[in-house]
Amino acid sequence: LPMLLALARVYGTTVSELLGETVAGRDAVVRAADMEPTAAGGWTYWQAGASGRGMQALRVHVPYGSQGDIVRVHPGEEWLHVLRGRLRLRLGDAAHRLAPGDSAHFDSLTPHRIAAEDHDGVDLLFVHTLLQSPAAALCLGPTPGDVS
Repeated sequence: LPMLLALARVYGTTVSELLGETVAGRDAVVRAADMEPTAAGGWTYWQAGASGRGMQALRVHVPYGSQGDIVRVHPGEEWLHVLRGRLRLRLGDAAHRLAPGDSAHFDSLTPHRIAAEDHDGVDLLFVHTLLQSPAAALCLGPTPGDVS
């Protein structure tokens, strides 16, 4: 997958197109009324971009205390923007606190962990390169300690 992603970037295409998959016509606009919430691991996601693209755009609500101990690492890039609440973000050995209006853009091979700082949770805009990896392959599991 990392090699396919690298080739797709070099040739300005998607992994799906490299593999010969065809995608039906895509609508460039996603209406708020059409965004169905999906829950996974305590988080709530709303698809904020068209499916079948090389990137996935989501609106995400991260509740307080949810998945703060899961470290993720996978090929690609991630960009997030805090809409409401405060976020704890650990990138490798560095800990960051992000407030509304703050953003982060990072290589997702850097071990990373996301957690809500506020008891009301945190709302994010989130964009990442889309690799069809099972969720278990994207996690290293619990690690000792917490973002301080």
